[in-house]
Amino acid sequence: MSTHLDNFNFDDLPDVDVDASVADAVRVPRFDGDVSELSNQACWALQNLLTRRYLTKQDSPERWAWLLEHRKVLASRLCELDLRLRIHDDLEVAYAEPALLDSPNQHSRRVLRREPMGTYASIVALHLAKIMRTSHDEHVLISKADIHDLFANVRHRVDRDEAMLRNRIDEAITKLVKTQILLRTRDDDDTYATSPVILAIMTGQMVDELSKEFEQLLTRGADRDAAETAADDEGTLIDDGEGRDDDD
Repeated sequence: MSTHLDNFNFDDLPDVDVDASVADAVRVPRFDGDVSELSNQACWALQNLLTRRYLTKQDSPERWAWLLEHRKVLASRLCELDLRLRIHDDLEVAYAEPALLDSPNQHSRRVLRREPMGTYASIVALHLAKIMRTSHDEHVLISKADIHDLFANVRHRVDRDEAMLRNRIDEAITKLVKTQILLRTRDDDDTYATSPVILAIMTGQMVDELSKEFEQLLTRGADRDAAETAADDEGTLIDDGEGRDDDD
């Protein structure tokens, strides 16, 4: 039995863009007046890039998948805000950073503002980066005591008070936990895992600059100790002279 479809050429049918159909299906308005041309997943990935310091696959595999799927359009949207999208596929880390403009316009505005880590947090990050680069273990653990030991030889006019120095180091640890460079472990509140984020943000130039800054801290501490030792010796000689009876 023949039908009217026997002579129909199915090759004449138009091609269907499966990906476009899926994208249209998920492009549901999130609010009244939503005219975005991006899928909800792309919008959510963009929002996280603008509000979080980093995106990692370990933290959210779902958001990471959205980021990779829409990386081209996300990079374009960030460029509109004078931002660059950095994706480290090998480390599974991504973040947005301000672009270096050749000739900034008077009308341009800085959209992304990050709180600086500070000297002590930066120096801790420096040591973490060095440890991560030399370690073959993906999850490097470090204790609070180990971090304090990094500054054992640091003494200068600002942090002569040991209690003040400890507080500064604790503040640095808190800041690194907040920025998810140090990750708390379940077994011990005073032990942290080092995030691979540190390898993504610590460039060779940054490591060199921070290494010099840390050496300056150590040098100031050594100079301070030498000055105090000299002062103590001088004071001892004076005391000896004043305390000696003159029999002549």
